[in-house]
Amino acid sequence: MAELTEERYELAIERISQIPDEERAGERFRPWFRRTAEFILLLDRFYRCVSSGDYRKSSLEELKEWNRKLYEDILPENYETSCGNPAYAVRELGEEYGQILSFLYAEIRGGIPYAAEGKTEYLDILYELFIEIYNCFEEEDEPELRTLRDIIYWYASDYCDVFVADRIEEQIDPERRFALDIIEECDLSDFRYLYFYGEYVGENELGTARYLAALPEETVQKMADVYTEGYRIGFVNTGKDLSKKGTVNIRYVLGFERVVKKAVENFREMGLEPVIYRAAGSVLTKRGASRVGYYGGIPNMQYDYDHRNDQGLFFGKRFMERKLEVMHTTYERNRELARALAGPAVMETFGEKPFSPKQKKEVVSLSPKQEELQLLYDSRSSQMTNEYIPGDERSFTIIAWPVPEIGEKYPEIFDQVIRINTLDAEVYGSVQQKLIDALDKGKYVRILGKDGNRTDMKVQLYRLSDPEKETIFENCVADVNIPVGEVFTSPVLEGTEGTLHVSQVYLNGLQFKDLELTFEDGMITGYRCGNFEDEEEGRKYIFDNILFKHETLPLGEFAIGTNTTAYVTARKYGIGGKMPILIAEKTGPHFAVGDTCYSWAEDISVYNPDGKEIVARDNSISIKRKEDPAKAYFHCHTDITIPYEELGRIAVVTGEGEEIPLIENGEFVLPGTEILNEPLKNTNK
Repeated sequence: MAELTEERYELAIERISQIPDEERAGERFRPWFRRTAEFILLLDRFYRCVSSGDYRKSSLEELKEWNRKLYEDILPENYETSCGNPAYAVRELGEEYGQILSFLYAEIRGGIPYAAEGKTEYLDILYELFIEIYNCFEEEDEPELRTLRDIIYWYASDYCDVFVADRIEEQIDPERRFALDIIEECDLSDFRYLYFYGEYVGENELGTARYLAALPEETVQKMADVYTEGYRIGFVNTGKDLSKKGTVNIRYVLGFERVVKKAVENFREMGLEPVIYRAAGSVLTKRGASRVGYYGGIPNMQYDYDHRNDQGLFFGKRFMERKLEVMHTTYERNRELARALAGPAVMETFGEKPFSPKQKKEVVSLSPKQEELQLLYDSRSSQMTNEYIPGDERSFTIIAWPVPEIGEKYPEIFDQVIRINTLDAEVYGSVQQKLIDALDKGKYVRILGKDGNRTDMKVQLYRLSDPEKETIFENCVADVNIPVGEVFTSPVLEGTEGTLHVSQVYLNGLQFKDLELTFEDGMITGYRCGNFEDEEEGRKYIFDNILFKHETLPLGEFAIGTNTTAYVTARKYGIGGKMPILIAEKTGPHFAVGDTCYSWAEDISVYNPDGKEIVARDNSISIKRKEDPAKAYFHCHTDITIPYEELGRIAVVTGEGEEIPLIENGEFVLPGTEILNEPLKNTNK
């Protein structure tokens, strides 16, 4: 089998090596195929360098040069005339040919990691796809578009059982050790290791690795401990049996290997082997522009955004069924491995320049029918995943760290984030219980903005039947969501209404300006933002990236953040707009649209440290899971936070109409919570 794969590879490269000198394709398309062929030949040289062992013997400067060559074409300064830019492709080749050939180039660029891992079979498939499409242009100046689309469809359908099946196995099989071997076997003080992954390595990745290398051993251990202990406590607090599990999925960004290595040791002490898989690079396995798994620097977020809907070239009911069939077969074949997975432990980064994409009419988009099918696929694939990796048996944890791009005071900021991520959970737990005691008396909560913030929300609360044993809000004490600092609930949708507004927020890697959502009976009824002059473009931006193509979403969570230390840090260093949701949600009240925090695990009893059961785990949408899970889940959960400086008032209103103020003009006023104002006194106003 290996010999056949190698033979296919050599034949493909031999043919592609002839293309730059040929004039068989039409004059308009010739430069395009020449440039793409030249990139493939560069990738071939990279592959051979890796395979021979010479790559790992290279100097740091030589590795940097390889990385530059592989990624320079899509960097922002070169992107205007890149083969990967759909706008440029359409301008040069026409709309439909341009979209198809830009997609082809992007898919081939996804081969860089395959070359780094020596996955010859994957490279064979990509190169043969390129040759097949090139052959069409040899035969006709302008081949039938239907022919090209058919080739792409059969590429996607035929190789589903390679790309999709491997993707699932990478997520559950600890024997897939490519990244783990780098972490455990390389000298992490020799920064050449960063280039062994095949990912883009920028100043953030190098700067992070250098900074961590200089930290004392006990500091790195402390970072790893808070991460892994949060994961363990997540199982304890939800009453799930961690001893039944055998693996944990570790997700991180390049540069943090020193912390990950310590975390691996901690997880093994819990009986968990690490599963570390790369973020998807193929249109067959990735989801939009998001990255799930480990990854390096993002060379150009606009490039990722431009190609987020490339599956629109082939996605339909037949392909959806094919992909689901492959998923089912693969999970069945690996049933025990899937059941052993305890869930993800995620290490996120923040500090990059906020990204607000250009909307391009030239990019591939999904038709309304395809959007409908995508939602159906999301529903069915999530149900399947939950069948093999049961939601009521798994947990997770998420923590975030800054990268050097955050500013020249990076070391100071990093130290402050370590402090934020390791705050005393007991102190916060006690203060937050005071908030919960007041909230448990409420019928609804009223939230008002100030100083230009137009928020005016009325959030209905679950009605307790036994206040001595039950509670509405969860007391978040730094387990699955690190750092500490919030109380949250699943609101009652009926009667929840009003306007949610925030001047600026960073969601799912994208910047939103002047964002406004309106609600009736807990469902989104209107939305707008100020990112674009054309209001319709703004609505489409929200539809794609907050509603995720759903016509509406419920308010799945209401929370009050209490981490004033994090808020003051953001203000002091001017990094409020760069804070990740994970920390930002602790710096004010936040509202999550989409599923509740308890999705797929609503029937598991959850208790606060005081022993009371958190009974507000469902809403009138999620409860539909008992009849049809497809009607209960939206497969998204996006937190939108109002910072304290935009917050006028939060008050609980009881059934008797009494108002209990919690926050006034950005400060906590409920007796027993005044300690939360101490950090605020140091804020520069």
